[in-house]
Amino acid sequence: MRIAMLGWEFPPFISGGLGTACYGLSKALDARGHEVLFVLPRPVDRSRTSHVRLLSPEGPVERATGGFGAALGGAERAEAPVRASDGQSGAGQAVAGPFGRMRMLEVPAGFSSPYGDGGAVGARFSGVTAPDGTPIQVKPVAGTADEEAVHDSESLLEGMPRRTSAWYAAFGQGGGGANYRGDLFLEAERYAKLVVSLTRGETIDVIHAHDWLTFPAGIALARATNRPLVVHVHSTEFDRSGEHINQRVYDVERRGMMAAMRVVTVSELTRATCMRRYGVPAEKIDVVYNGVDNDAWQPAEGVITRGQDKIVLFLGRLTQQKGPEYFISAARKVLDKVPEAKFIIAGTGDLEGRMVELAAELGIGHRVFFTGFLRGGDVDRIYRMADCYVMPSVSEPFGIAPLEAMRHDVPTIISKQSGVGEVLSHVLKVDFWDTSELANKIVAVLRHPPLSQTLRDHGSIEVRKLTWDTSAEGCLAAYKKATDLHVAVTAGLAAGVM
Repeated sequence: MRIAMLGWEFPPFISGGLGTACYGLSKALDARGHEVLFVLPRPVDRSRTSHVRLLSPEGPVERATGGFGAALGGAERAEAPVRASDGQSGAGQAVAGPFGRMRMLEVPAGFSSPYGDGGAVGARFSGVTAPDGTPIQVKPVAGTADEEAVHDSESLLEGMPRRTSAWYAAFGQGGGGANYRGDLFLEAERYAKLVVSLTRGETIDVIHAHDWLTFPAGIALARATNRPLVVHVHSTEFDRSGEHINQRVYDVERRGMMAAMRVVTVSELTRATCMRRYGVPAEKIDVVYNGVDNDAWQPAEGVITRGQDKIVLFLGRLTQQKGPEYFISAARKVLDKVPEAKFIIAGTGDLEGRMVELAAELGIGHRVFFTGFLRGGDVDRIYRMADCYVMPSVSEPFGIAPLEAMRHDVPTIISKQSGVGEVLSHVLKVDFWDTSELANKIVAVLRHPPLSQTLRDHGSIEVRKLTWDTSAEGCLAAYKKATDLHVAVTAGLAAGVM
């Protein structure tokens, strides 16, 4: 099967679970012998994507006229055709890798996209001390933008990336926030035009669009190719914004779900939201749980994964949806019983400044460390430090981070308002708002080694069963349903009975 997969994120350009899911799913589909054509809305840093074979359009791409409606009817073609190249890294060239059937299309280098910095990532030190008590000092150079965050002595986070103040000025929200800035509706429109243009001439069996920013492109490509569309709902506007939704985002989401032949959701929780809030018929929705790459990380021989400090980790976007304020409030209560505990908050978002202030207001600034957005080896390293991982999300359609924590043998606590709880038994669960109970569970994990060890042992076994191959199998079943329905509808239209 030839699958046109549309995604706003793909490693190394990720803000969270969406990019991880696109990578894991496409890799599993490729391993099953299916051809995946992945289209990203920005040029790719080939030095960091050697796992895929890349295709690039050459020359500038003309913008289609006529507004959003023009995108649905087609887009201007690139001035030069898309072509495979000679396997050398560089502009307009492909990089060979272990994905034998996967290709990636990217926009030309001059195309405007919401990725901004693209690969920028690093720790944003906010004046809070490191977990070992070491102050993080900022040394400004008068009259310049050459400030640098530095460690005065060795700490648990030594060696993590550091950025100058010039970087902060340019990319204030960090690596994660840079992926979603600017006029996203305009970017989604441009992406739709590019998708139709770049895939012209490609043989496609099914279109798979991930989350709302790619839904307009999925609709446009389905119309241009007369191929079935499957939309994958990783999160809804109600998850991101609660009851105070952005009506334009909601309209794009609903339009995509209604236009698709099948809707894939990452949990029963999200399925219920799509039915209740968007009016999607139950029989149109397939639940496909996310997985985890159990072979992606293995500790080096002889590595010391944890020190004497008791480290509690929050890793996620600092937004209302993820509940970082509940984590900090619980931390205040934990420190009354485990004064040696230290709390790491890894991530960026619009609540970052407020969370720094909250930690200071509660008098625990010396026990809380903000690392900023982390990727790759830094993520593995932060998990290795942790004695407990906490995901206190207010509304979490799934939540891949708990799977990654368990894969690193970290005892895990999640909110009852998360979809991943549907497939996990060997975690502790708590209502996100109940900070007293959350604190009690953190204390239990830190103070009672038998509980901690049981969660590690059984959690490690449980998470091995949640693979991307199983997710790919679920998506393939959705593809077949979509294809069969598309054939039936096409035949009915041709016969004049529909």
